[in-house]
Amino acid sequence: MSVLSLIIKREFIAKVRNKSFIVMTFLSPLLFVGIAVFVGYLASMKADLKRIVIHDASGYFVNEFKNDAEFSYHDLSKIDVNFLKDSIINERYEGLIYFPKVDSLSQVQKNVQYISNDSPSIDYIIDLEEIIAKKLTQANYEKIGLDTLKINNAKAEVDIILKKSTGEDTVKGLNEIKLFLGGIFGYLIMMFIVIYGNFVMRSVIEEKTNRIIEIIISSVKPFQLMMGKIIGNSLAGILQFLIWTILGLVLFFVFSSLFGMQMGAPATVTPEMVASANSSSFAEKLPLYINEFKELPLATLLISFVIYFIGGFFLYSSFYAAIGAAVDNETDSQQFLLPIILPLILGVYIGFFTVLNDPHGTVATVFSIIPLTSPIVMLMRIPFGVPWWQLVISMVLLYATFLFVVWFAAKIYRVGILMYGKKPSWKELYKWLKY
Repeated sequence: MSVLSLIIKREFIAKVRNKSFIVMTFLSPLLFVGIAVFVGYLASMKADLKRIVIHDASGYFVNEFKNDAEFSYHDLSKIDVNFLKDSIINERYEGLIYFPKVDSLSQVQKNVQYISNDSPSIDYIIDLEEIIAKKLTQANYEKIGLDTLKINNAKAEVDIILKKSTGEDTVKGLNEIKLFLGGIFGYLIMMFIVIYGNFVMRSVIEEKTNRIIEIIISSVKPFQLMMGKIIGNSLAGILQFLIWTILGLVLFFVFSSLFGMQMGAPATVTPEMVASANSSSFAEKLPLYINEFKELPLATLLISFVIYFIGGFFLYSSFYAAIGAAVDNETDSQQFLLPIILPLILGVYIGFFTVLNDPHGTVATVFSIIPLTSPIVMLMRIPFGVPWWQLVISMVLLYATFLFVVWFAAKIYRVGILMYGKKPSWKELYKWLKY
């Protein structure tokens, strides 16, 4: 058995036999699913009913506000407004909508007040403004003699039919679905790199702190030791990830079957819900969504995920191993971790903010080829269809950069693993590279 395989076996066994690894492997899925179920339960709970007072001196708007599950409106226009303000201060009511007495309705636009102890949400204020504006618009129509009924009947609703250049029908929101699908794979790679890259760094720091590294390095080359740690930790991480996936899916289905009906069932069935359920528009478009999903390059996405997963993890783990060799504790590593994490964060932001609007644009294409961001951005682009030559270039550059970074990191690693008691700087790392 080769030296490298012995190191990989040692790192893998040391990691999977660790008590914290075993506990978190089986406890984490339970925690994640439990949190998801708890959040779903909280989301299904009704919000506290907010009591809103209306003081309408004009008497024109009070009937426009309708009670719902979240807000209850009370017309107290006959009570002095100062008394109502005191009620707000004493928290008897959530807020006060105040319409002052005006000579003309046109003056209402700039004089309506909402009085409360706490600032209301922007969505609620927008809703209030729309209700008032709609009523004032109707009043203006009547003032100039326009028939509001005819105006409402004349309004048109446009539903654009989307078609492909081949003549087939397609659906709305398809780009969002594609981005979400690719984003899941890209985000998984980023999380795996951050979590298990730190494992590699901690493993190096631990052996360096305990001086075990001095004994190990007398028998193996630094490059072999670094690669053994990267591969061994990655195999342990992949094993843990697979266990999490299997247990997570099992627990999710169990919790969903036990609590899904109670959490998802509405307390009351309204006529609007019945009308929505009977609507056939979604049922008609559902086969289109299914067909579009089947036409996605799922095989390419899955194969690319494995390739970028391995390449991206090995690339960044080389940086983590070099940092672990350069420092004596995790505190000193913080100054070197930020430049490593920034490309991952950049890849996520570029993926979500550029791929959706222009998946084949210059920015999205360039960052899907740059090795430091390609594992995330390219996976977000693949559902939109990527030319094969771009995939090949991106993968070749990723693995070529990995080999270069391994060589680059190994130079730091060779010197750093035997350095003690001195906090390295960027200038110091540059000197190590020249050895």
